Amino acid sequence: MRSLTLRLTLLTGLWVATGLGGAGWFVADIATRQIEAAFDARIGTVLDTVIAAATQGTDGRIRVAPLPAGTDFERPFSGAYWQVTRADGSVTTSRSLWDQTLPAGRTGHVGVLLRDIPGPRGSELRVAERDVVLLDASEPAHFSVALSTDAQRAEVDRLRRILIGVFALLGLGLVAGVAIQVVVGLAPLRVARRTLAEVRAGTRDRLGLAAPAEIAPLVAEVDALIEQNRATVERARAHVGNLAHALKTPIAVLRNALGVTPPDIGSARAEAASLERLVQHHLARARVTALTTATGMPEVSPLAVTEEVAAALRRLFTARDLTITVTGDARVRLRTDAQDLTEMLGNLMENACQWATAQVSVTVTGTADSVVIRVEDDGPGLPAGAEGSALARGGRLDEAAPGSGLGLAIVADLVALQGGDLALSRATTGGLRADLRLPRRGAG
Repeated sequence: MRSLTLRLTLLTGLWVATGLGGAGWFVADIATRQIEAAFDARIGTVLDTVIAAATQGTDGRIRVAPLPAGTDFERPFSGAYWQVTRADGSVTTSRSLWDQTLPAGRTGHVGVLLRDIPGPRGSELRVAERDVVLLDASEPAHFSVALSTDAQRAEVDRLRRILIGVFALLGLGLVAGVAIQVVVGLAPLRVARRTLAEVRAGTRDRLGLAAPAEIAPLVAEVDALIEQNRATVERARAHVGNLAHALKTPIAVLRNALGVTPPDIGSARAEAASLERLVQHHLARARVTALTTATGMPEVSPLAVTEEVAAALRRLFTARDLTITVTGDARVRLRTDAQDLTEMLGNLMENACQWATAQVSVTVTGTADSVVIRVEDDGPGLPAGAEGSALARGGRLDEAAPGSGLGLAIVADLVALQGGDLALSRATTGGLRADLRLPRRGAG
């Protein structure tokens, strides 16, 4: 069931039907009990009236006169009957019983006894009976009054039909009201869907809706996602443009070097190496751009990644007997790609190991919104004013040192793409200090 409106309407209908059904049964039960109690009270009143009108003659026969008003004891099988049974078993009945008698009741009890019995012609009767000693009589007589329950049952059925109709109309009204409320309440979502379709079609650049408080965060997140995708596309275009511009000159030089007679093999090899460095640099940027703009990045432990890099570098620089120490808070977490962080730390720490005399130290600290990883060595350090050239692509602190000069530049590019920064300065030990700051939640 994909329709939220239909789902909510059906659930509401089920709840309303259950609630109103229970309430209707409760009301009908109370009303039925009241009708039955009123009917029993009426039978008791008629019984008292019959007893009050009863007299015993000198011949021992019991007569009832005058007859109670409001009941038809004269018409045969009218549904109203009385019967008096004396102690000797003789029976006196109303004319309405004609040639029949009521089933014998239980004698010897105190007070009025009520019971249901089958009546003449298949009717159902409610009987009230009691034992009474009449004036000038020596033994009690058993008086019984029976009234048909047909009218009572018809009244109960009519009441139940009315209650069913009323509660059904009430339930339909409630369900219809909920359905209208759901349709009206979900209208902002339909507007957002149409607006998003316009964004996809290119007629709008963002949602920009004044949405209710319940879906306003969703609209804001969609707008942020649209902006992020747009920024990703722009970065991709800029990256392709930069790559094309960077490759243009080396390719032209390589063509010229190979177009002369004899070919300038040395220049061609140099330009080929330059092309390789450029391709590696831009591939690294493209990879980290994809990682930093991806959603759902996992949390990693910067201290654990740092210790893994340090362990690898200790094996690499075993011959130089370098001391590489790693300290920090193991509870600090960073939302980024572990491979990306490994590449940045690998470049910084390998650079420190290449220039260090005997010691490299790495410290991991965390603040409320960022993680700072400090890499220090005890080497010669940076010359004054060389920070900018050290971070430039192809920049070299010492032309005699091995490497392509892309390490620190790649780290600076990767850090910038993640919304952080890289600062170079002089360490307390006299060497180079590199402070790598990364936001805890990745690039904004």
